[in-house]
Amino acid sequence: MKQRETVSMTDDEQIGLLSSARKMQLATINPDGTPHLVTMFFGLTGGRIAFWTYRAAQKARNLDRDPRLTCLVEEGEDYFELRGVQVSGEARRIDDLDGVTAVGRLIAARMPDVPADALDAYVSHAARKRAAYIVEPVRIASWDHRKLLG
Repeated sequence: MKQRETVSMTDDEQIGLLSSARKMQLATINPDGTPHLVTMFFGLTGGRIAFWTYRAAQKARNLDRDPRLTCLVEEGEDYFELRGVQVSGEARRIDDLDGVTAVGRLIAARMPDVPADALDAYVSHAARKRAAYIVEPVRIASWDHRKLLG
């Protein structure tokens, strides 16, 4: 068995990691072809990554021009603790207020120690200035180096 097969995560393991994480690295493509890399809070809807951002943000402008992106969720400090899921695909933009608000609520629901009423007020206010995105996967890569220890 190849090492890649040994460390690959099952679909359930991938969803487990994505469900427990709150932040991801998001890479979009700048006009000059270089990557634009930022940390984003995210949620899951139907097993797909969902995030939101201000409509005028660089990542939003990049996705309007070219919807291709890569999302990385990874954890672990030492080599034999590393595990991650990388989703490459295309972003589907959501502009309607109800859809943006729904994505905002997915993200806010994952914020610990913040009263629900404060989150609802924040999401309702922030949604008016934002666009939301659902990541349609084209390729998923995963690894769990803990599996190397046997």
